[in-house]
Amino acid sequence: MKHSNITSVAAQEVENERFQGLKSTAETHVPPDVYGFELLLDVHGCNAELFNRAYIDQYFSDLCDLIGMQKCEVYFWDDVGVPEEDRQTLPHTKGTSAVCFILTSSIVIHTLDLLRSVFVNIFSCRSFDPNLAADFTQERFAATVINKTFVERTLQKQG
Repeated sequence: MKHSNITSVAAQEVENERFQGLKSTAETHVPPDVYGFELLLDVHGCNAELFNRAYIDQYFSDLCDLIGMQKCEVYFWDDVGVPEEDRQTLPHTKGTSAVCFILTSSIVIHTLDLLRSVFVNIFSCRSFDPNLAADFTQERFAATVINKTFVERTLQKQG
């Protein structure tokens, strides 16, 4: 796995300065019929050299700080430690997937190295600013295109 720690750290410092002082100002009160909020991000034209465990883990930490979430456990699924003959080689499967559990639910990421794309799902029972999360994600992965969908997940009324 290729790591570019010096470049990554420098890029993160510049991005952190841009977002420094910004925090999610989303309303923390959730209406009674809303269970949670989900942001779906399709991020394209990324710098695929950033698709490594260390960078993704730092992305989770910085994103959680930015949108006011508490990061818990992170789990990765990729080809690290997998024999070369068993590694993923297809464009739609070669990459890293990770789940970051947060106190109020999870953030999931799938990177596709050959396609230079990232797919992110942020789901939380606590509200957050979807535009802030999307802008941060686009900058963090040096993406040229981002498509976003924001959904309020609702509860079914009983009775």
